[in-house]
Amino acid sequence: MFSSKSSISLKNIKNLYLSLPKQHRIILSAVSGILLISLLVPSEKAEASKQTAGLEVGKRYSLSDKGLTEVASESKTKLEGLSSSQTTENESITPSSLTTNVTNQSIAETHEPEAPALTWQTTKIKSGDSLAKIFKRLGYSARTTHDVSRAEGEGRGLLKKIKVGDTMRIGKNSDNQLAALEYPLSKIKTLHVELVDGAYQSHIEEKQVEVRETFAHGTISSSFWNAGISAGLDDNQIISLANIFGWDIDFALDIRKGDTFHVVYENRYVDGEFIGSGKILAAEFVNQNEEFKAIRFTDDEYYTPEGKSMRKAFLRAPVNFKYISSNFKPRRFHPIQKRWKAHNGTDYRAATGTPVVAAGNGKVTHSTYNKYNGNYVFIQHGDGIVTKYLHFSKRAVKKGQRVKQGQVIGYVGSTGMSQAPHLHYEFLVNGVHRNPRTVKLPDAKPIANKYKKDFLAIADKRVQELNGSKQALLAMQTGNGNQG
Repeated sequence: MFSSKSSISLKNIKNLYLSLPKQHRIILSAVSGILLISLLVPSEKAEASKQTAGLEVGKRYSLSDKGLTEVASESKTKLEGLSSSQTTENESITPSSLTTNVTNQSIAETHEPEAPALTWQTTKIKSGDSLAKIFKRLGYSARTTHDVSRAEGEGRGLLKKIKVGDTMRIGKNSDNQLAALEYPLSKIKTLHVELVDGAYQSHIEEKQVEVRETFAHGTISSSFWNAGISAGLDDNQIISLANIFGWDIDFALDIRKGDTFHVVYENRYVDGEFIGSGKILAAEFVNQNEEFKAIRFTDDEYYTPEGKSMRKAFLRAPVNFKYISSNFKPRRFHPIQKRWKAHNGTDYRAATGTPVVAAGNGKVTHSTYNKYNGNYVFIQHGDGIVTKYLHFSKRAVKKGQRVKQGQVIGYVGSTGMSQAPHLHYEFLVNGVHRNPRTVKLPDAKPIANKYKKDFLAIADKRVQELNGSKQALLAMQTGNGNQG
């Protein structure tokens, strides 16, 4: 039965083979022949098994040089086969590269050990604290204080100037050594001290400051100061705004209800957190319907949009006063001497201790005391101009010293022939007294010609920003009015 089925199967296979195209029959015959040869010829593994089977138990055998050569040749053949079949035109595999690949893989899989973690303490600096007191409180030795305070680097010596209320972070290692210290010098800069190879090193890290431009608008109803606060300006910005226009506007006497101002200024941020306002970039002030504009340039000075300096060579008033107690007059009855005489200056009433500044750049020719003037200072300026300041409670400059406009030279008082705290201020041109409030003050130099083109481009941009902010404000006010 089995023989009958086999003959039928062979017959079917033969018929199937004969029915194939001639080309297919040739290929099939060749493949069958190769398979038959491979079955008849013993493999290396089979030959090795045959040789091994012939070994006798209890006898010693050693590999022949031929055997070693054959093994080496076999290894080389396998490597060459691997190289030809598995590499691309851009890479090749050799015994050394195989070792390198394995080594790299081991490194990639092995993580480097992390630095030992530090234990951190945060301490707040108290009144009377020094670095030595803080370290002693935290259990560190005087030697550590000495070494840390003298740490080499750009932060050397800064720990001698720690401030009350600041915080300091100190990290110690597993050996209880002070290994790191962090002390914020400002919202931007932080001092770092680290123990490196047994010695302390210091450096300062500085965060990147993001600057954003913004606008402020104000209308004066009661006072300029209150209007500035209502507009969102801080104290320094309000003072800066007054200083910018201080040569053209007397902020004590000229300000009126309804005056307006518009300001383009910087706000500064670190890591998205507001850290304070920056510089005023452009400003407009409308005083009694007269319009003034100021544009800041790269020299930190302010100019009109045409390039004329906003700064005059002299301040109109060298003190922040409450009111004028006595004006410049040809004849005035002196309240102490009880006689009529010329009052050749202006008396600015102010609280004792109010700073008085130099009206312009110059050299101090007098800084002394007498029974009439009390503590007084005289300053010689260019172009034959002399300014005099009387009745100081205290002088802040010495004879022969050079001073700059705006520099503090003394403090309001009531020394000499004075009934109340005030500054007596005189302005002389070629030896002749002139009224400080009405004398024509010389202008400072305009912007240099070589910078004029660059400035005008900046000024045009800033004026457009001011006008745009005013239009936006007007649209907003109009919209609110329509809603009402």
